[in-house]
Amino acid sequence: MRFQLTARTGHPDFLDLPWDQPLSSWEHQRMVQMPMGIHRHVVRTVQYGERLYHLKELPRRYAEREWRFLRTLRAEGVPTVEVVGVVTLRDSPAGERLEAVLITEHLEYSVPYRLLFLRQEHRTLRDPMLDALVHLLVRIHLQGFYWGDCSLSNTLFRRDAGRLAAFLVDTETGELYPELSDRQRQMDVDLAIEKCGGELLDLQAAGVLSASVDPFDLGVDFEQRYHGLWAELTHDEVFADDERYKMHDRLTRINDLGYDIEELELVQDAEYPGLTRMRLRTSVVEPGRYRRLLHRLTGLDVQDNQARRLLNDIHNFGAWLQQDEGRALPEALVAHRWLERAFEPTLDVVPLELRLRREPAELYHEILEHWHRLSTDEGSDVDLFAAADDYVHTVLAHAPDERRIAPSEGGDGDPDAADDLDEYERPPPRPGEGELLDLDAGGV
Repeated sequence: MRFQLTARTGHPDFLDLPWDQPLSSWEHQRMVQMPMGIHRHVVRTVQYGERLYHLKELPRRYAEREWRFLRTLRAEGVPTVEVVGVVTLRDSPAGERLEAVLITEHLEYSVPYRLLFLRQEHRTLRDPMLDALVHLLVRIHLQGFYWGDCSLSNTLFRRDAGRLAAFLVDTETGELYPELSDRQRQMDVDLAIEKCGGELLDLQAAGVLSASVDPFDLGVDFEQRYHGLWAELTHDEVFADDERYKMHDRLTRINDLGYDIEELELVQDAEYPGLTRMRLRTSVVEPGRYRRLLHRLTGLDVQDNQARRLLNDIHNFGAWLQQDEGRALPEALVAHRWLERAFEPTLDVVPLELRLRREPAELYHEILEHWHRLSTDEGSDVDLFAAADDYVHTVLAHAPDERRIAPSEGGDGDPDAADDLDEYERPPPRPGEGELLDLDAGGV
């Protein structure tokens, strides 16, 4: 068996897989079934211990491009799936050259958009999904990357303290430039509107999305949000010498959006003497400042909004601690005691068999939200551990497991919904053949 494997360290060597066969004919003990959607390439999923890997078969040129782009974007802080390796120069036993294979690791707790729509009413998804996709597109554009295939299918979503975080999946149609022109960015936006609109029409045809929803009306909103965010991050701002506070306000707004400033230049405006023009170079730094601060204080690595939510809880805990002890305590000590007395004991209330249904930070956030609702109804603070126990029995026990989506998993435990998903996304299986995984919806 002859092939060439380029792979990152810290992962299996994949040498036990039948690389001399096309993926479509694989029958191997490591293969597992995953949800499948409309696929453009043959994809297989394999398991090594607790880790899942997606293998996508495509021409060598595109496989190597995608390997390079995913690594570059991830190194620059863009949220992407983690690319593990690329296999080339595969030959069959008859000497036929086979297509290359790209290997990515499964993104745990990620949910394809189809399952999100099955589980939640579209009105609750509209704003979080639009914002997540807009932020992702802006972030890759700031890096000079033209996607050329922005769509819901090419994006994976993870819950982020009541919002959604979007992760880039497919980059084979993209191109990297030093900087994108306005025309290139607009082309990406126009393609996104067209592709996302078509995907929502597909959901309407499958009966998943209400016929009253106008998919292309969402496209107008998407475009407005994109240009609004891009302008906030990149436009020059002019202010008078006694209006330096505007510079502080602008930088604060940008930081609150999850972005850092790589360069800031102040120049006297040639057109308007006495005025100063502020020019910014905005960079995407991952994790953002809230994530960095939380990681420094606690060692927790979480999503952006989760970090902000947990930091707020640490500050509230610190205020209570100061009142209880009659003295102010260092921030690091407050965070340490918060971990010991609040975060970890609260999660310990959740049975082990249910704890992995959500990321730890998301689980703690949802318990806090449940505690707030119970306390509001009661008119006074409910014990946090009692609220956690009530959340386990009334909410989490009935929630779907989002660490890994089961092959037949539909929405909210509704068997009819699961059947609809199977009918819509899964062709009749062929005897002895593992299932194909949508390269877009499944994490490759």
